[in-house]
Amino acid sequence: MDRKVKKVLTTTMMMVVPVIGTMAADIIGKVTDAKSKEALIGATVQVDGTDFIAATDIDGNFKLTGLDSNAKYSLTIKYVAYENKKIDGVLASDQPQMISVALTPEEQTLGEVTVTGIARRNTETAMVQVAKNSPVIVNNVSAQEIGKTQDTNAGEVIRRVPGVSLIDDKFVMVRGLSQRYNNVWINGGAAPSSEADSRAFSFDLIPSAQIDNMQIVKTPSPEYPADYTGGFIVVNTKDIPAESITQVQVGGNWNTTSVFNDFTHAKGSATDFLGFDNGMRSLNGGFNASLRPIGNGGTDLTGNGLNNDWTTKSMKPFGDLKLSANIGRRWKLGRNQLGMIAALNYTNEYRTFSDMQNNQFGVYDERNDRSIYLSNSLDNQYNHNARLGAMLNLTLLTAGGNSKFQMKNIFNQLGNDRYTFRQGVDEQNNDTRSAEYYYRSRTTYNGQFTGKHTLNDDELDWSLSYSYANRNVPDRRRYLQNDALETGTIQLTTGNDISREWTKLDEHILSAAVNDKHDFDLNGWRPSIKVGAYGEYRTREYKTREFIYNWEPENNTLPADFRKCDLPTLLSNSDNFGQDKLYLLEEPNMRDNYKGHNTMGAGYLAATLPLGKLNVYAGVRYEYDKMELVTNTRDDRPSPLSHFYKYSDLFPSLNTTYKISDKHQLRLSYGKTVNRPEFREVSPSVFYDFDLAADVKGNTELTPCYVQNLDLRYEFYPSRGELISVALFYKYFDAPIEWTYTLSGGNRLIYSYTNADHANNYGIEVDIKKDLSFIGLPNFSWSFNGALIKSRVNFSGNALMENRPMQGQSPYLVNTGIFYKNEKLQLDAALLYNRIGKRIIGVGRSEGTTSGNEALRVPDSYEMPRDVLDLSVSKKFGTHWEVKANIRDILAQRVYYKEFVTATLNDGTTKKVEQITRSFKPGRNIGLSITYKL
Repeated sequence: MDRKVKKVLTTTMMMVVPVIGTMAADIIGKVTDAKSKEALIGATVQVDGTDFIAATDIDGNFKLTGLDSNAKYSLTIKYVAYENKKIDGVLASDQPQMISVALTPEEQTLGEVTVTGIARRNTETAMVQVAKNSPVIVNNVSAQEIGKTQDTNAGEVIRRVPGVSLIDDKFVMVRGLSQRYNNVWINGGAAPSSEADSRAFSFDLIPSAQIDNMQIVKTPSPEYPADYTGGFIVVNTKDIPAESITQVQVGGNWNTTSVFNDFTHAKGSATDFLGFDNGMRSLNGGFNASLRPIGNGGTDLTGNGLNNDWTTKSMKPFGDLKLSANIGRRWKLGRNQLGMIAALNYTNEYRTFSDMQNNQFGVYDERNDRSIYLSNSLDNQYNHNARLGAMLNLTLLTAGGNSKFQMKNIFNQLGNDRYTFRQGVDEQNNDTRSAEYYYRSRTTYNGQFTGKHTLNDDELDWSLSYSYANRNVPDRRRYLQNDALETGTIQLTTGNDISREWTKLDEHILSAAVNDKHDFDLNGWRPSIKVGAYGEYRTREYKTREFIYNWEPENNTLPADFRKCDLPTLLSNSDNFGQDKLYLLEEPNMRDNYKGHNTMGAGYLAATLPLGKLNVYAGVRYEYDKMELVTNTRDDRPSPLSHFYKYSDLFPSLNTTYKISDKHQLRLSYGKTVNRPEFREVSPSVFYDFDLAADVKGNTELTPCYVQNLDLRYEFYPSRGELISVALFYKYFDAPIEWTYTLSGGNRLIYSYTNADHANNYGIEVDIKKDLSFIGLPNFSWSFNGALIKSRVNFSGNALMENRPMQGQSPYLVNTGIFYKNEKLQLDAALLYNRIGKRIIGVGRSEGTTSGNEALRVPDSYEMPRDVLDLSVSKKFGTHWEVKANIRDILAQRVYYKEFVTATLNDGTTKKVEQITRSFKPGRNIGLSITYKL
């Protein structure tokens, strides 16, 4: 009993003490930049002669608690690169008045400042300084900028960076180079590919609320893996909190093409709303289970746990739901500090794409002046997306700030339940009606344990990382009906036209890294040497099982007109299942499965040489890479065969910075990088893509592509937080890996990969971040970044491929925005604009020659430019409440994919023809959220 009493008393005291503390006197205030008025995050405010200390939060606010009522104190405020400030006679009160503190930047330029402790990198000013002092060319995005734009995930965030665009709203293009030429790390650890068929990280996986900052390194550097050419993207999640905080956000979103409109959906599982299937769509007994057989070598549709409900229902979504909560805490452990930040986020949304054009074309018929359709269809697509995310980061800062240990964990679960109904004409000119029932869940986890240490003349850091990605597509169901048997009568032709498929992808990455920088002092000359090692092991497994429906043509007891029945009704009625009715036949495709193992070991040596106004950062990196691909040689049973790919290379790099003055500097960089084939790209396995209406297959003969990179950039920093830069870049590819497609068996398309002969990529980037107070607009700022890019892929002389721009490369990109911030009204607003030039999405092909020996070609398919305009507004009410509203894609212009043909007609005249391969309306999104902060 005594023990229970003690426990109750202890718990009660733990609850009461904080309450008593809140009754003591406080001092509150806000710290800003004296010139820009921007809030300074992470500034320290200390009561002189005491242990009372506070750090400013994301809005620059601080609070000192537990002081004596009506006593006056002296405060000292400190912030890196700013002059210290002391304020005397500050009154502590139980109803304190807000004091304002404006810090002045130090006049002398900081050299390389090392703060192992709490170095805040979540403000615009901090990230501009990071870019300025970086030895390499880098672009940054801070949490503060993300707050201004109200972007919801990392994909929306990163498209604001110069030279960056997105494909499918999630895959990143940097400087006109597709996702395969970019590399991604999360918190210092490698991020796994989220796609089964290519090297690509899906940036929509990471909610923006989890991001502290993002860095896009654009020049080669020895401490980073050499397998990047466009950009090395580092996503850093939130760090030790500046102060204890609890925050809850509730929001909604309304898409104008989806909300309150009919939404067609099939039966789902009870956990779909959490982003994963609860097993309803799984095979009974697991992926590799032996299923209950039926006569004739088939599989029974009953007794195997299959969901045989093909019927659909309709609803009218009210809107999207968005929830988030985060908590940050700091504790003192003796003289050490422990910080924690934890976050949960949830999104549930609906997207409808009605009357979506989806066409494929053959060679234009110049003789009859008409387009030749391989397929011509109209789709209605309904998407239900659910996202669940969690983050837990712990930081231990030792006394004196010389060592910092961190454990970071980020988890995200995304589910996409999609139903597509398609009507149109196929390549045989048959009228068709088809549907796809598609569910995909994606899981990602990234965990790191890291340490940073400042030791006399050395800075040592190390990390251990584990990453996991899962892509599960259980029971992808498709059916097709056409009028091939009887013109004008839509009906079922064969059992091959009804299929069910299960696919699963798992990828694991283990990595470890250590880096040490040693500073020398040679009679006033202070060079430094940096060395490091990196090891990575990656394993991936992809497996698939496919079944088709079958029946006995002569001896079946199905209804006489079953081919012409409403197919979802027919397939959902268990009375139609059995040995003499409908059953499944497994299509053994063991050659489609594969396993991959990749081991990489690397080491580097680099030196920083300060030569007056010139700073030289030079180094070399060695990488050994061994990839094993295990495929099957037979379809009917496991028959593993290993293919090995080994590479051993040196990668030199040189980054120089010439400081013309404190505000002006010039950079020149060179480096060699590589782009190696990925598992799926060299795998002979084949899978069918419903959107492409074609098979996708790897190429076992792919070779690495080596790239020479050259950059020149001028930078001007008018004041802290402001930047004007102009950059030129050039890249030479010796064997670029490109996406292509060919015809098989007449009109059937097969997509694959190939090495082109060589390619060039070059362009210019402009980046501007400027306060507009100099033109009489003190609360306004302007950002602009744009790029002009040109590329050319060259194929060998006997190739059927035509020289062209690199796939996915836009000739121009424009991002600009006007920002308004009124501290007194606690009001923020932003108007943002984005546009990209037309870019190749589908690569064209040759189909022989005419009698006059002129090439017959299907042209490249382009994604067409569109103007995207976003408006966001946020208003704070006191210290606890904030309301945010936004309208995204205000113009809601239609999305178009087109092919362009120059046709020579019978009379010798030429004609420009546009053929629409895909078109849909995305709708505009209207969002509203309320945040409560303790």
